[in-house]
Amino acid sequence: MPSFFYAIFHPLRTLNLWLDNDPNASVLEVLYLLTVFSAFGIWLVFDRYQKARNNAVSFRYNEPEPADPQWESLKIDNANLESHLTEPDLLPHHIMGSRDYITCYDPANSLHIKTVIADNDREIHGKIVRAKTAQASWAETTFSQRRRVMRSLLKWLVENQDACARVACRDTGKTLIDAALGEILTTCSKLEWLINHGERALRTETRYSNLMMSYKKSKVVYEPKGVVSAIVSWNYPLHNAWSPIIAAIFAGNAIVLKCSEHVVWSTDWFVGAIHKALEVCGHDADIVQTVCCWPNQAEALTKSPLIKHITFIGSEEVGRKVAIAATEHLTPVTLELGGKDPAIILPDTDLQKYASVWMRGIFQNAGQNCIGIERLIVHSEQYDALYEILTERVAKLRVGSVLAPSREGYINTVDCGCMISNDRFDLLEELIFEAHEAGGQMEIGGKKYLHPSSAGNAYFTATVLGDVDPKARIAQTELFAPVALLIRYDDIEEAIKIANGTRYGLGASVFGPHQDLCLEVAQELECGMVSINDFGVFYLNQDLPFGGTKASGYGRFGGPEGLRALTNPKAIVYDRWPSFIQTSIPKVLDYPIRSLVRSWDFVEGLVVLLYADSYRARFDGLLQLSKASRRG
Repeated sequence: MPSFFYAIFHPLRTLNLWLDNDPNASVLEVLYLLTVFSAFGIWLVFDRYQKARNNAVSFRYNEPEPADPQWESLKIDNANLESHLTEPDLLPHHIMGSRDYITCYDPANSLHIKTVIADNDREIHGKIVRAKTAQASWAETTFSQRRRVMRSLLKWLVENQDACARVACRDTGKTLIDAALGEILTTCSKLEWLINHGERALRTETRYSNLMMSYKKSKVVYEPKGVVSAIVSWNYPLHNAWSPIIAAIFAGNAIVLKCSEHVVWSTDWFVGAIHKALEVCGHDADIVQTVCCWPNQAEALTKSPLIKHITFIGSEEVGRKVAIAATEHLTPVTLELGGKDPAIILPDTDLQKYASVWMRGIFQNAGQNCIGIERLIVHSEQYDALYEILTERVAKLRVGSVLAPSREGYINTVDCGCMISNDRFDLLEELIFEAHEAGGQMEIGGKKYLHPSSAGNAYFTATVLGDVDPKARIAQTELFAPVALLIRYDDIEEAIKIANGTRYGLGASVFGPHQDLCLEVAQELECGMVSINDFGVFYLNQDLPFGGTKASGYGRFGGPEGLRALTNPKAIVYDRWPSFIQTSIPKVLDYPIRSLVRSWDFVEGLVVLLYADSYRARFDGLLQLSKASRRG
């Protein structure tokens, strides 16, 4: 260490001697000092240049008025997406002929937000063409340029997370905490992964070769597909829009996003921020297009020959229709469909320790979570204790709207928001009643809820339903609702059988005091993802592929697998030493073949030489090859 400081500071001492005309002063040491300072100056200039080219670009993008908790609007009776048909006052002032419209409203308060025109086939095709045109130049951008867009988006999202959360709450009725966890946190995680690791996943790779091809080199290039599309669900409007968009454009594609008709208003605003980021970074925002239409118009997207990949997030029923439509042009599809995620609670698990995790896994976003816990599979000896814990905690949950106007001017503290609509309430009540009548245990919940101060008609009471038969309809149907189902088991093999006993296989959890046993159980589960002593954390690590098996779909998004699915992997093979050796056809194999016997002997000897399992056999193959070659 003293020698290090000496090397750094000795020239300073020498410079002082030089200035004092001391005979011990050295010209070389002064030159050394000047070189150090020059190098440092060059580094500062280079660093400033890199930051100017790569740092995030700040931009302003104003939040919409309805995101304000004090915002007021017309309350719609029995609010739904077609309320404009019964209340003409909800239509825009300038009606466009016989066009279809979509009513946007706050499901928690029934407040009218906006009525928008649904895209028709011609408009959808036009958006696809605009995306294709813009993609030509975007495909030529460097990873540094794409990272800068990602950094700009991440910076904006972190600085405007409050506004983003309130926009999501207004359009879906969720709580601010649910928006923070499911919208903001997950999206930031994906942006960070793309910035730090996206290029690594798409960088040209050198591949291994073999003895026969030892004079060749091989590589794989991941090229953009062109225009891809994403058809996404309504439960997380920010994340479900941004996630496929940022992955697609980082891979060099343009994208046409079809959002759910339930969240047209919020999605339009969220995607607008991406347009703004692209513009301030100097790129054509047309590479990102948003389609707003009714489901019967979606085939204009899924059957388009210009779309080169489809990501679908939604129900199994609609996913099947998308997959069938995509066969029109053999368009590859990634499907993330329904789930009935189990949480196996192994014997002797500390129930109090994990109760909060189960509450979050079941009731986050009012249960409208594709990887939410839909079944708690608990050992018979701990069933009563768990049922009591959950019933006691669920009874204390506060239901309501965080954006309901208050005289005091503060945001309401609620635990569960509303559901996106009341369309499935009759089925939910029917399934719960059916299970209760069959011997299920229920002391709380099980029906829709009329909120005393919020006018929304989409509230459903948080429910705990115990002693559920694992084969009952309610245990086989994805509820997507704030309902905790408890199922007993007597031995671990039975628990695994129950967990695997549905048509779905998306995610799962295993809880227990011994991690090794939890991992053994996880290996037996038929699903795409498993959390040990936790819920859904495989989604926060964006280096992991996300997707399921069985009726939960196929393909993966997230991680290197998901990013590469948005590209065309191209294999390129070329000569290692082109001036010295290239492929030549031996005379014995050249067309027209002179002798089938000799040709066969040559090929047989080549196979033995390359792939026989002993050196003696390979040597014999070499001799056979040599003889056949000479005879040829």
